[in-house]
Amino acid sequence: MTLAIATAFAASAFAFGNAHAAAAAPRAENAFLSQADAAARSARVSNVDYALEFTLTGKESFSGVTTATFDLSDNAAPLTIDLDKATVKSVTVNGKQVDAKYNNWFLTIAAADLAQGRNTVVIAYERLHSTNGEGLHRMVDPVDGRVYTYSHFEPAAAHQMFAVFDQPDLKATYQVTATAPADWQVVSTTRETRIEEAGTSKRWVFPKSKKLSPYNFSLHAGPYKVWEDRSGKYPMRLLARQSVAAQVAPEDWFRYTKDGLAFFDNYFGIPYQFEKYDQLLVPDFLYGAMENAGAITFAEGGFLHKAKMTDAQRQSLASVIMHEMAHQWFGDLVTMKWWNGLWLNESFASFMGTLATAEATEFKDAWQHFYSTGKQAAYAQDQKSNTHPIEVPVPSTANAFDNIDAITYSKGASTLMQLRHLLGAEVFRKGVHNYLTKYSYQNAKLDDFIGSLGEAAGRDLSGWTKEWLYQPGVNTIAAKFSCANGKVKNFTLQQSAPSKALPTLREQRVQVATFRIESGKLVALQTVPVTYSGVTTKVPALAGSACPDLVYPNYQDWGFVKVQLDKRSFDTARASLAKVDDPLLRTMLWQSLWDGVRDGKLPLNEYLKTVLANAPQEKDYTLLGDILGKVAISKEYLDLMDLRSAWATQTGTALEEMAWNGTLANKGNENFQRRWFNTYLGLASTPAALDRLAGILAGTVTVDGLAINQDLRWSIIARLNRYNHAGAAALVEQEAQRDKSDSGQAAALAATVVRPDPQVKAQWLGTVEDLKTKLPFSKIRTAMNSLYPAEQKALAEQTAARRLAQLPAIDKAAGPVYMRSYAYSMIPASCTPASVKRLSAAASTMKELSAGTRRALLDAQQEDQRCVTIKQAMTAPK
Repeated sequence: MTLAIATAFAASAFAFGNAHAAAAAPRAENAFLSQADAAARSARVSNVDYALEFTLTGKESFSGVTTATFDLSDNAAPLTIDLDKATVKSVTVNGKQVDAKYNNWFLTIAAADLAQGRNTVVIAYERLHSTNGEGLHRMVDPVDGRVYTYSHFEPAAAHQMFAVFDQPDLKATYQVTATAPADWQVVSTTRETRIEEAGTSKRWVFPKSKKLSPYNFSLHAGPYKVWEDRSGKYPMRLLARQSVAAQVAPEDWFRYTKDGLAFFDNYFGIPYQFEKYDQLLVPDFLYGAMENAGAITFAEGGFLHKAKMTDAQRQSLASVIMHEMAHQWFGDLVTMKWWNGLWLNESFASFMGTLATAEATEFKDAWQHFYSTGKQAAYAQDQKSNTHPIEVPVPSTANAFDNIDAITYSKGASTLMQLRHLLGAEVFRKGVHNYLTKYSYQNAKLDDFIGSLGEAAGRDLSGWTKEWLYQPGVNTIAAKFSCANGKVKNFTLQQSAPSKALPTLREQRVQVATFRIESGKLVALQTVPVTYSGVTTKVPALAGSACPDLVYPNYQDWGFVKVQLDKRSFDTARASLAKVDDPLLRTMLWQSLWDGVRDGKLPLNEYLKTVLANAPQEKDYTLLGDILGKVAISKEYLDLMDLRSAWATQTGTALEEMAWNGTLANKGNENFQRRWFNTYLGLASTPAALDRLAGILAGTVTVDGLAINQDLRWSIIARLNRYNHAGAAALVEQEAQRDKSDSGQAAALAATVVRPDPQVKAQWLGTVEDLKTKLPFSKIRTAMNSLYPAEQKALAEQTAARRLAQLPAIDKAAGPVYMRSYAYSMIPASCTPASVKRLSAAASTMKELSAGTRRALLDAQQEDQRCVTIKQAMTAPK
């Protein structure tokens, strides 16, 4: 056991082993719950049942009554119940009204008012709806004035809606009644048993739920449009705001949902537990979706479209449906004990969501898509100086989302895929089934999950766990071989660690594949499964085989490992991309070239030559999206570098024309045409390209087969305003009058803020930094993300030093929800040595930042240095 592992285990043991000692100490007076305080409370409290009453009027506040009934092991000390920023009307304990202490974060019930054994606490209160996406969020639809509400509680925000023991290991049942306007729908974990008339309102009565952690319970209410489908084993509903209902394709939602439920029922060997399956599209959502048991919420922005969905959009829909559905078993049925286990929930759902998408939908290349998106994000994150293990201590709910990133989701999913290869698919499935069966409706720890898999495999997985889950960093493998007389003489796999600070070498199972160029095609020679470990692993099965032109040591992407191609293979990859028939291998070879760019080994201009020569011929839709996504990143790098050379001008024009020609060439193929045109929109910056966009908007330029819907109109207008094209500001005003929807308001805001006008920047920077602004947080996030695009570096520099200097004060004053957006969009980086130095100086002095914000600062510094390195590689004398 290395020091890092020992520290992690020791921290966990200390927190839970000292629960009774912690109980004697008063809880810290702040908005967050520490792991130690949570452990102390769960050591005393058990068998919790809630009866919740809500009165919803559509106005800015709502009222509620929580009746919490629970067993208490002792009444030797006070007990806290979480409730955030409410006006408490009364507190009754065991039938007696009491004067409970309340500090705006939690109530403290005096020991003298409690009984050993069964207790009942009734808390009546009133609270404002939230507008930042947590708690019970409220939104007024600007189109028709209707009011919509929905709840969001992860990681620990249930107490922003009702009084609760807001920690995952105090599972409880929930019995709900809700009074709401007569035209509203009310949705919760269970399906209502009756709806009663209550004057001008209606009273919805829901039966008691099964046992859930607080963050998995939910209640959503508003005049939602409802679609129903009872064609599957479980009744399904889909809900959305009335004003956006025309943008919903319920048949796709229901098809993927029904197929997913059948797949997971079969895979897990445990039927879906929550009886009905509701899904809601909700506005202003903070994340992509949330796995509330039986009532899953989805962000409108990701899943509403004003044109027929492309294949890429439908695949995104299918994969997110599957991800959230996997959570109904892994996360809702069996839940982590504390927030350090959140990664396992998300990793497992990412793994199972991809598996279900590949096996239960038409998107059979789901793993290829995962490789080029989530997995690459995980590789990038894991190579940063502030990377972290998959399993990390979480001292407080303030830190619950500090490490929610690509390592949590995609590296974790990749390690599970690797473990599946190591143990065998059926053994892995059996272990998962046993785990879910054993811990149903309970809380579990990592050791419980790994133990179930190890027991199914008849193998001790503690070594694997230490290597993969408690040690950060991504290893690199390379093939080392020599040939004689056209045959391989010897062949080994070489594994290396990222640095002396991260020395761990790991065991995993991969496939090594060899290829030769024959008759203009890349022909497979041999594929050998290899379980490697340590620095060197011999591969005797390849000795005597034909000498290859290309070796790929992670064929079909079994392993989580960075591949370093040998020189011969790298040269073959650059010259022969079009000769590779296998789309996944072609994707991985493209990625090897991009890795060369990011590592400063392949000049960006050379990479873009390869793009210009090969991308127009790419016929794999998923891979084309990957290549064009990297073109967009390349454009951002070039804009940040602010190159004023003839090459930069010529290359920018060539990329624009490539995308435009791709748009024209794919008439009749809507998926490809829209993919190329969206790329064109993201590249257009020359006067000719902007004029062309203006012509499309005015109708003087047409593209056969391409429908210019409202979303595209806004994208064009935003692009024109971003580059201060003549008349663009007026276009924003005109379009805002045409489109008065909330998505139109957001688009108009983005198009306004992105304009290269110092006055506009100053105005919106002031609004963003005003923590008391009355604007909904969704609009603040939009402004943050639009203020300083890459090419407006000079404007960004005008406030860069001040923004950086103010970071500690804003971090201290704002909450985690705000800072998760602010820190990743507003920290200045301009791809110069001076900018890197400025960020390094800030990182060396700003040691008191919250963990999440400090991590964002370190990320910014390292990515800024990467940009400088890429520029140096491209501009270095040849």
